[in-house]
Amino acid sequence: MREPISYRSTRMACYRGYIVQGVVNNLSPLFFVIFQKEFGISYAMISSLILFNFVTQICVDVLCVRFVDRIGYRAATVSAHICCTAGLVLLGVLPRVMPTPFLGLAIATIITAMGGGIIEVAVSPIIDSLPSEAKDAKMSLLHSFYCWGQVAVVLLTTLAVRLLGEELWWTLPLLWAALPFLNTFSFARVPLRPTVSQEEKIPLGRLVRSRLFVLSMVLMLCAGASELAMSQWSSLFAEQALGMEKLWGDLLGPCLFAVFMGIGRTIYGVFGARMNLYRSLLSTAVLCVLCYMGAALLRVPMLSLLCCALCGFSISLMWPGVLSSTAGAYPKGGAAMFGLLAVCGDIGCSSGPALAGMVSEFAGLRAGMLSAAVFPLVMVACLLVRMARKKS
Repeated sequence: MREPISYRSTRMACYRGYIVQGVVNNLSPLFFVIFQKEFGISYAMISSLILFNFVTQICVDVLCVRFVDRIGYRAATVSAHICCTAGLVLLGVLPRVMPTPFLGLAIATIITAMGGGIIEVAVSPIIDSLPSEAKDAKMSLLHSFYCWGQVAVVLLTTLAVRLLGEELWWTLPLLWAALPFLNTFSFARVPLRPTVSQEEKIPLGRLVRSRLFVLSMVLMLCAGASELAMSQWSSLFAEQALGMEKLWGDLLGPCLFAVFMGIGRTIYGVFGARMNLYRSLLSTAVLCVLCYMGAALLRVPMLSLLCCALCGFSISLMWPGVLSSTAGAYPKGGAAMFGLLAVCGDIGCSSGPALAGMVSEFAGLRAGMLSAAVFPLVMVACLLVRMARKKS
């Protein structure tokens, strides 16, 4: 079944929405060292900013579970992009004008996270509702645009800081704000298909009583933690634990991480129909454990950075793979199902970097990186249980 031309603009707006998601989640970490120098921000404060980001997204996800279907997907996506635009502008302005810079950073982070949380819940069911022969592959391809957004923000921002100087970092969030601003108008006019009706939806109570769905929730938590612990801390880890210059630390750490993650998701987006999803997830989860251990324990900086980058490939299938498998098992789950999975994923997105930050505060960055390996380890155990139940 070919996709009608009228819905191609919808799909492209969704892809751009996930690029926006990649920008808002990964821009601030590139400035962590600058925040430390200019504003005296500690490791604990950095962990708090990461926590504010994803706790806000969790709260927004919970609200979206109940209200997205009521207000409509157009209103949700438009308001999300407005929040992202405002948050990026405030990130460049507030910490430089407020007497307490950390408070300004926190306010900007929370507003941006509100937009990111709505995008996360609203865009996936829009893509799932569009006519397609391979919905799981399209879902993976959607999430690959998050990676390419992350690549763009890391690469362009790192080079811009190098060319303009660290003192002009605040101009870059203002420039990045143009992306969500323009995509706001796209979502205001693209055609949208109706999703699962209220009468057809599986009640949330029935979902959470299903063992398979509970297992999916745990997998989503581990997927978010495995991804963001490396994504959020690899830049600082490369600079301060491995002694890399900021330019090369960013390019060889978080930038290559995002490249490998995008490659993995794009591969599944193209060839996913030929692959066994659960075996692929198990293999990549094992690889993720090895990558965290290698990054933390190897004493050759380039090998540690290679492990950081390969971790991007190892987690590439986790988030979209769990979403796709769950949507296939519960086709009538609706936005509430996607929202609940997003809540679990964002709990992981906050707990993974927070654990790494707390351990780093007391035992150093290498120990913090090693501690995050617990999440892919739990994922391996859950996948083995899931595969055993599927065979029985």
